[in-house]
Amino acid sequence: MELNFKIKMNEKLFLRNPEESVLGRKIVKHGLILINKIGFEEFTFKKLATEISTTESSIYRYFENKHRFLVYLINWYWSYIEYKVVFYINNINNPEIKLKTVIKLLVEEPINKNLDTDFISENEAYMLVMWEGSKSYLTRNVSKDNKDRLFKPYKDLCERISSIIVELNPKYKFPHSIASTVLEMAHSQKFFMQNLPALTDFSKDQDDKKIILFLESMLFNSIQAK
Repeated sequence: MELNFKIKMNEKLFLRNPEESVLGRKIVKHGLILINKIGFEEFTFKKLATEISTTESSIYRYFENKHRFLVYLINWYWSYIEYKVVFYINNINNPEIKLKTVIKLLVEEPINKNLDTDFISENEAYMLVMWEGSKSYLTRNVSKDNKDRLFKPYKDLCERISSIIVELNPKYKFPHSIASTVLEMAHSQKFFMQNLPALTDFSKDQDDKKIILFLESMLFNSIQAK
């Protein structure tokens, strides 16, 4: 199911809102694809400018540097996932089923590739988070970036998951810790499965369903432990 809505992005992430121009949307769309293709370390605005037949200076009019660009893309994805979570659990009353739904949304690769979009493909954003997500906050500027609320979408999603955990077990002492752990492991285990197989038990079958079962087991055994 394709969900259409507009995400309000933190204005400190950009110098000029890329959604408001054809070039800006082109920068975001093809920048995301290029990072997934060559990796964030090799990605530069100069390479992106060549890719989309524009100038490097034109890209710098939208984004201060490539790290802010990365955080912009990552934030878009987390905001989108939170929207999907709200949408899919809206009519569910059972908190256990809610949590299982959330885990499935986090782990499974989007069915709709959405490659024809003129902005951000959900599938490309999913791949970016799996490969580059931790690089958005594992920096020496993390405290300053946090004060600028650059990680708010990630923290909002964590808060929403932790609230469901509390709904299931109000006495559980570590709802935020387990919520953020599930968020991280949903993508790290998928990455390990595909690239560092000795770090998982899922490399042989390459099956997302087994990652989902593992996360459910970890989460519910922790929440419901006596």
